[in-house]
Amino acid sequence: MSPSTPIPAKTAAINFLRRIHFYIGLFIAPFIFVAALTGTLYVLTPQLENAIYADALYVNQQGTARSLSEQIEAAQGHVGSQANIYAVRPAPEASSTTRVQFADAGYGASESRAIFVDPYTLQIKGDMMVYGTSGVLPIRLWLDKAHRTLLLGDLGRNYSELAASWLWAAALGGLLLWFSTRATRKTAKKESAFLKNRHWHTTMGLVLFVGLIFVSVTGLTWSRWAGDNIDQLRTNMGWLTPQVNTTLAQDAHAMHADQHAEHHAAMAGMERPTQDWPRVVAAAREAGIRAGMIEIRAPKEAGKAWTVTEVDRRWPTQVDAVAVNPQDFSIVDRTEFNTFPLVAKLTRWGVDAHMGILFGLPNQLLLIAFGTGLCAMIALGYRMWWLRRPVVSGPHPARTLVAAWMSLPASLKVISIVIAALLGYALPLMGISLLAFIGIDIVRWKLGKSQSTVMLRSGT
Repeated sequence: MSPSTPIPAKTAAINFLRRIHFYIGLFIAPFIFVAALTGTLYVLTPQLENAIYADALYVNQQGTARSLSEQIEAAQGHVGSQANIYAVRPAPEASSTTRVQFADAGYGASESRAIFVDPYTLQIKGDMMVYGTSGVLPIRLWLDKAHRTLLLGDLGRNYSELAASWLWAAALGGLLLWFSTRATRKTAKKESAFLKNRHWHTTMGLVLFVGLIFVSVTGLTWSRWAGDNIDQLRTNMGWLTPQVNTTLAQDAHAMHADQHAEHHAAMAGMERPTQDWPRVVAAAREAGIRAGMIEIRAPKEAGKAWTVTEVDRRWPTQVDAVAVNPQDFSIVDRTEFNTFPLVAKLTRWGVDAHMGILFGLPNQLLLIAFGTGLCAMIALGYRMWWLRRPVVSGPHPARTLVAAWMSLPASLKVISIVIAALLGYALPLMGISLLAFIGIDIVRWKLGKSQSTVMLRSGT
């Protein structure tokens, strides 16, 4: 076929798809590999965490537990009376400690200082930083940060978002390539190392396909840039997770007319009487909060209510919450998981399954197998590239993304541009990296075209 002969539309589309898939593998796969590796290590941490911090987490049952007020007073005495309580998590089981979490100006967002109290002896069993609703401890937090940010803070979040933005595209592109080249593969012999690697790379991709899509989508929900777009979409569609309303309407009107409102608001942030905490728990239990794992938070300012939230994200999910009036301990508002919008439920389940929490050990084992398989599949992909690496210097025009795109029919060119623009808007890091791909490729394409011209003129 001469250079001027048009390439059939199907062949051109396959070539273009193959180049996209290759570029994702070459440039984005390292980020995906690191995310898969650190994510797999993170999934292993619950049992490791329980073993390392066993002294802080567990106690021997010794008769009747002391009151929650006494436990909180013990923790307050350990850290000092000036420390403000961030949250309290009563012992969920007879063999567990109670966590009293204090705000600390030196900690980051969602981080707090947790004091672990023996409910029976009031002995302080542990003093360490915890993070988030999951209440993860230092070793697990370190791995979590490594997975999300490479320990680089907000800048590092771009790496995991880049990986999640392209992972679904790599999976879908690989599936389309497999489907469109089945006839060719059936007649190909498997003796060569390249074909054997391709066979296993493709087979693993098909086995992991659903997991690749799932991990990509759930990972994007808490990403920085794409996550904001997803949150905006959920807001517009009414899919946000319901939150309890902690505003006390009557108190708000009273504060508006109260010349000492500023003073009251300041006092509201101070430590609450310890006897209030068990009364709030009792009110929440009476209102239907049944989970063993709960978190209580005091009002942050005047005119606000207490909150008691279930924090057990294992199946069946228990994340109901109530707001409790600090004056008479009546229920101000409540949210129940069974009334959440379907998308809010799917988001909750998806995130918890992504973290290996939802189904416990089976969830962990599945994610470990998935993460290990993904790392192996990426290694096989690089092995394929190494076996087929160019043996001559300089790029070949036919092997560039630009050349593959230019061979597409006009209609497919327009469609590809529209899709790229939409994806670039929804997934900003995908759009930016795609522009980088194109920029690199244009240089390669021009160099290859120039080299081909020189070779033709020289008669080689």
